[in-house]
Amino acid sequence: MNEQSAQASTPIFQRIKDYLVGEIASGRWKEGDLVPSEQALVRQFGVSRMTVNRAVRELTAEQVLTRRQGSGTYVAPQKYQATLVEIRNIADEVRARGHRHRSSLHLLASAPASEALALQFGLAPDAPLYHSLIVHFENEVPIQLEDRWVNPACAPDYLAQDFNAITPNEHLMAVAPLQGATWAIESLGAPRDVAELLAIEAKSPCLVLKRKTTSGGRVASSVTMWHPGNLYQFTGSVG
Repeated sequence: MNEQSAQASTPIFQRIKDYLVGEIASGRWKEGDLVPSEQALVRQFGVSRMTVNRAVRELTAEQVLTRRQGSGTYVAPQKYQATLVEIRNIADEVRARGHRHRSSLHLLASAPASEALALQFGLAPDAPLYHSLIVHFENEVPIQLEDRWVNPACAPDYLAQDFNAITPNEHLMAVAPLQGATWAIESLGAPRDVAELLAIEAKSPCLVLKRKTTSGGRVASSVTMWHPGNLYQFTGSVG
């Protein structure tokens, strides 16, 4: 897909978000600067007020912008990382325990977004996404199956990476700095294909972490991570 067709497939509200984030990233708009009014953006892009409002509302929810009643919309303080529970690289976690980490790559390709994925990423259905499937090992025991979808706009060189040498987390943190994240954890029985990759029995209990991360005002990655329930636990602390 060339740049012109890719732009045409991007929803207009996302193009407005990209423009606003681009002005901030370039340094033209700095923390605390007043951004153009919604009416000014309506005139600039030739779209409805509703479309502009969605773009501004989403960037406000993502803490890129902040609204002040009766005053306008401003560039928000860029302090996202400090407010988040730390997202650690699994290779670092394994090495911190004094153990050996390795990974086995099973899939690395571009694929069209399903309707559900398109909705998650704010893209048009069938827009290209990058898809990777990797098993992580600790001392040669499989402890995680990482099923990840990535926005090419956030990590254009994702398919060129050697994920036997580095992890997707390492690459994404370098090229798409973490802005925000949402996640959920549940217990599920392993489907047969997952069980085979994790070397466990089908329907064995697994801890499943589903996480979506944002960077630069857009969804960068959506990942589902399967962990054998008898080998893994989640820990953390706040404060």
